Amino acid sequence: MKAVELEKAFDPRSFETRIYALWKEKGAFKPKTQSGKTAESYAIVIPPPNVTGVLHLGHALNISLQDIVVRFHRMRGEPVLWVPGTDHAGIATQNVVEKRLKAQGRSRHDLGRDKFVEAVWEVKKEHHGIISNQISRMGASVDWSRERFTLDEGLSRAVREVFVTLYERDLLYKGNYLVNWCSSCGTALSDDEVEHEDTPGKMYHIRYPLAEEKGFLEIATTRPETLLGDTALAVHPEDERYRNFAGRDVLLPLTDRRIPIVTDTYVDRDFGTGVVKITPAHDPNDWEVAKRHDLPVINILDPGGTLNGEVPEKYRRLTVIQAREVVVADLKTAGLFIKEEDITHAVGHCYRCHTVIEPFLSEQWFVRMKPLAEKALESWRRGDLVFFPRKWENTYKHWLSNIRDWCVSRQLWWGHRIPAWYCGDCGKISVSRTDLSVCPRCGSAKLKQDPDVLDTWFSSWLWPFSTLGWEKISDYPVNVQNGTGADKGDLGRFYPTTALVTAYDIIFFWVSRMIMAGLEFTGRAPFRDIYIHGLLRDKQGRKMSKTLGTGLDPLEMVDEFGADALKFTLAFLCAQGQDLLVDKESFKLGSKFANKVWNASRYILMNLEGRSLIENPALLPADRWIYSRLNGAAKLMEEALLSYRYNDAALGAYEYFWNDFCDWYVEATKLSTHSDDDAEKDRATTVLLDVLAESLRLLHPLLPLVTEEIYQKFPAGVKQGKFAGQELLITAPYPRFDEGRADPGGEEDFAFLQELVRMVRTLRSECTIPPSRQIRVQIRPRTGREGVLRDNTDLVKLLAGIGELEIAPPSTETRPAASIGLAGTGFEAFVYIAEAADLAFLRQKFARELEKDEKFIASLQAKLANENFLKNAPPELAAGERRKLDDTLKRTGKLRSYIHDMA
Repeated sequence: MKAVELEKAFDPRSFETRIYALWKEKGAFKPKTQSGKTAESYAIVIPPPNVTGVLHLGHALNISLQDIVVRFHRMRGEPVLWVPGTDHAGIATQNVVEKRLKAQGRSRHDLGRDKFVEAVWEVKKEHHGIISNQISRMGASVDWSRERFTLDEGLSRAVREVFVTLYERDLLYKGNYLVNWCSSCGTALSDDEVEHEDTPGKMYHIRYPLAEEKGFLEIATTRPETLLGDTALAVHPEDERYRNFAGRDVLLPLTDRRIPIVTDTYVDRDFGTGVVKITPAHDPNDWEVAKRHDLPVINILDPGGTLNGEVPEKYRRLTVIQAREVVVADLKTAGLFIKEEDITHAVGHCYRCHTVIEPFLSEQWFVRMKPLAEKALESWRRGDLVFFPRKWENTYKHWLSNIRDWCVSRQLWWGHRIPAWYCGDCGKISVSRTDLSVCPRCGSAKLKQDPDVLDTWFSSWLWPFSTLGWEKISDYPVNVQNGTGADKGDLGRFYPTTALVTAYDIIFFWVSRMIMAGLEFTGRAPFRDIYIHGLLRDKQGRKMSKTLGTGLDPLEMVDEFGADALKFTLAFLCAQGQDLLVDKESFKLGSKFANKVWNASRYILMNLEGRSLIENPALLPADRWIYSRLNGAAKLMEEALLSYRYNDAALGAYEYFWNDFCDWYVEATKLSTHSDDDAEKDRATTVLLDVLAESLRLLHPLLPLVTEEIYQKFPAGVKQGKFAGQELLITAPYPRFDEGRADPGGEEDFAFLQELVRMVRTLRSECTIPPSRQIRVQIRPRTGREGVLRDNTDLVKLLAGIGELEIAPPSTETRPAASIGLAGTGFEAFVYIAEAADLAFLRQKFARELEKDEKFIASLQAKLANENFLKNAPPELAAGERRKLDDTLKRTGKLRSYIHDMA
């Protein structure tokens, strides 16, 4: 064979784009069955990123985790489908265009609906290209031939089919209800789209004068401007203080209206004065009270967030904040203001533009969620759904058990327009799968389509089956429940999908709704495994944010460290149930590991000159050991990735390749590869190449690009032999645990040798003996270990830098003169230290270190004896100090032993 020269300096930029293009060219991302084998499919749909901008590091985490399991299952021979796509992101995308228009001094109304929507499509195209490039640069093995968009033709048909079907099943209705209103976006929001934040505010105490006599009732509110929409005061029916007030009226401050005093158990009599103002159009609890008491509902806001014609002239057209200031001033003038107090309270904000949300009475479309939620809960109870980690099951259960109807209409122009038409003659609403030109009720042509669009999540909740062509198969739900559907294309082959990988911040928005939609429209849950990963935070635990300067651009990390470094680092840090604390320096971990794989492979491939591969090479103990360790690593990786324990998989791969393969096995093979025996060199090289190739397959899901680049450099002879037909590593078989390769006895023997070598190496380091200086060592193995040591004498000498190794019986009583003794599991060793180092210098060195350590021990013991420290210190800090004490005590024991041996 010829030597293969990899570049000396590891530079992922030199090959990552080329390798990704190779995979796409060869169709490696498309689902296939290897060697004609029929296998259960593995399918994932990517959580579609919003097409509003660029992907952030949170997207990189999510995409990396999916890519790892997708590659793992593809290499296991399963037909794997990973569907990419993007979300049209109604509010967010419309906001991008509206901001651009605003900068030009225009609004969407100046353009008109059709022209505005055209402008938004242009933004979509612009950002879609950026997002697709980012996903590719991160090395994601998605099937680009099946890419979808939530506003593409197929998904639009699915959305309309679902809307009409829900309407036909009486699961969708239109009505006047209190909604969350964003005055900036000019649209209603669902409860899940409102972010509550603790915000400084004030509690205002106000007098409401009695209408028929002197006196007043006191209320407290954080929103005094809403009193203009009050239609009652309420007290608890069992509150003795107000027993005689029920049924009487008060004068509504700053207006000429009288409102009644009602009794309702909603009132908390122990809070404040026990009297609450009822503003049905602007508070969800008050809305319920109003329905019970048949109170009028007065909406005092217009869609733009200013006060409307229902309030006195003075307050009209004021914003909420302006009206609050004027109302408080007028209350003071009227002698109706008592006091104000500073408070902190939770205030709802729009999840997109961060405007304060106002409860707002509006006519909207709603989905009845309770019947859907009951099916989703039952599916979970049956075991159809498995959460990783399991703790999220409680969140899922709680949310579905307390679900409210979902407001799905949005007062936007960008999105799926609601397929409902209003007749100008008969006044009826018609909901239709096709566009209407005449009223199906009366035949009138005076039809007007609902101007609103559907909530973005209304298309997203159909994602697992709508992306697979569900809208083309009208009778699919029946077939699914009968277990048939093999002829239904991607839908029959890949639905239900296997897994969903997503962050916990959208478990309500998306995960639960997808389950409800899947059950309602296909009869089955859309996936089995639900892996919920944490969020990315900076090293101080703060959420990643551009404003705080803690945001990291994933492509900048790829440019500096490589896509593999990005993927491996995120996996390494991703422990189930925990957020990830990262900064730029974190990615050096993955970069160093990828560099280690490169350098180890480079060393092996550059030493192939003149070597020949042989069939069925004999295995030495070190060979059997590495195959057993590789076998164990394959088992660990399988168990970890099947249960989505990414950090365990990454750690297992790291420890196997860096420690077992590089630090021990590659070093051990130098006995053979550096020998004068060509036959032995060929034997060792054959085994070494085989172990390297299988190790690259093991690492591939975590480091796909660098492992593929190295594999593509393998000599042709290697690929034509044992690896025939495996042109690409991405589709090569993943290592599987084989009981026949397990060698626990061999691993135990090698562990004995490793401990001996480590102890000698440590002593060399502590005694500052240079690596070039060979030492003399006497070893006294215990019963059963002498044979292992004699069989591997040359290996121990090589790895520990020993020039002369004496094997003495364990019964030997005399200690060699001027030696330091070491005791390990199954042996005693004596290093002739006087032959390799200056004893006087070492005695002084160890004495100084012992004195320093004893002082440190005294300070640690004093700290741990201090009750104030133990009381106030975080538990992890106290535990860390105890570990330091234990480690230092062990070290001082060793130093005393050294000093004693050299006496």
